[in-house]
Amino acid sequence: MKLNRNFCLLLIGNSFADIGDVLYMVSVISTIFILTDSATAASFVPFTITSSMFISSLLTPLLFGKVNLKWLMAGSQIGKTILLILLGFTLMIIMDSNYYLLFLIMGLIAFLDGCANPIRHTLIPHYVDSEQLIEANGIAETVTQIIQAAMWFVGSLLLVLLGSQQLIWLVGGLFVLSSLLLCLLENINHQTTTDSKGKWEQIKEGRKTLSNTPILRKIAWIDFFETITGTVWIAAILYVFVNDALNVGEKWWGFINGAFFIGLILGSIYCIKYSSLIEKRLGTFVFAGSLATCIVTILFSLNSIPMLALLLSLCIGLFGQLKYIPQQTIVQTSVSKEKLSTVYTSLGAIGTGIFGIGSVIMGILSDLLGIRIVFGISGLLLAIVCTIVHKNKQLFVRNVMEQ
Repeated sequence: MKLNRNFCLLLIGNSFADIGDVLYMVSVISTIFILTDSATAASFVPFTITSSMFISSLLTPLLFGKVNLKWLMAGSQIGKTILLILLGFTLMIIMDSNYYLLFLIMGLIAFLDGCANPIRHTLIPHYVDSEQLIEANGIAETVTQIIQAAMWFVGSLLLVLLGSQQLIWLVGGLFVLSSLLLCLLENINHQTTTDSKGKWEQIKEGRKTLSNTPILRKIAWIDFFETITGTVWIAAILYVFVNDALNVGEKWWGFINGAFFIGLILGSIYCIKYSSLIEKRLGTFVFAGSLATCIVTILFSLNSIPMLALLLSLCIGLFGQLKYIPQQTIVQTSVSKEKLSTVYTSLGAIGTGIFGIGSVIMGILSDLLGIRIVFGISGLLLAIVCTIVHKNKQLFVRNVMEQ
């Protein structure tokens, strides 16, 4: 793929932001646990973040058409930088009785993340030629997954070496760099029809587009089921599986997580290398990835061998990514670029809203039915995804119309 200045700025700027996000999470979770000595309090961190991002996904469409997407992206990162600096000063004066301030600042940072995340996907088709979308999505996913795989480990080491306070200042530096790079992006022409509409109509714009576009309607249902199935991979549930089903120590929880991320990275690299092949068979890869992920998830639920669990976890990441990247390209070419931002905010609202509810439901079911049953249910829900893709395979193609 020919290097593109705007795509590189977007990729590097987002990478600094993603690295900072992981490091600041490590710092905050550690601080909250030290202040409260409560795992329950620490577990409210992801709940706070998910809730804030869900609200943001609902309200962000009000800004489309009023603020250029490039500046909306850069502005949200600048806002995160200011809040992060405020968080650093808060950590200097925080006491046991007012640790709730950390949750407030975290919620505000997550709110800005909920605004920026859908814009990331929306900007790629603006900065990359249509025929390079598969490769661009693959590169972006590869970088993101490498950061996710490596930075939790690196963050833990930095926490020991620097402490939570200094780690926050390091994140502040990364956020400043990210903000500067995103400000250097070229402005894009992003005309929308939302200006003349009421606020409620603007909020509903993305959902209307999903409803009126057959392929997006199917992908919304796919996201619904996949988000529920994805909740079995959260730390709490996977930790129980490692202990109760595999009967091994907690270090295997880290190994299985690591294998999953390696699978994601391998899937992204495959998509980059064979982008022209995938381009011709988008629907085939979406269906094959769905079917393979379904089968492997069911096998994972039945397995009791730790080494085999590592291999299966890697395969779930690999096949999931081989499905996800072509699916992203289908979304990006299914409607005009002007509508993409509202489409992604609506899909993001589905993801964050269902994930919070699904996590609670799967946690309850794991206690009532057993951990293996929960993973089995996850596999069966993925079978529904396979059915949706197979029955509508004629829709899973690139829209070749000029946008």
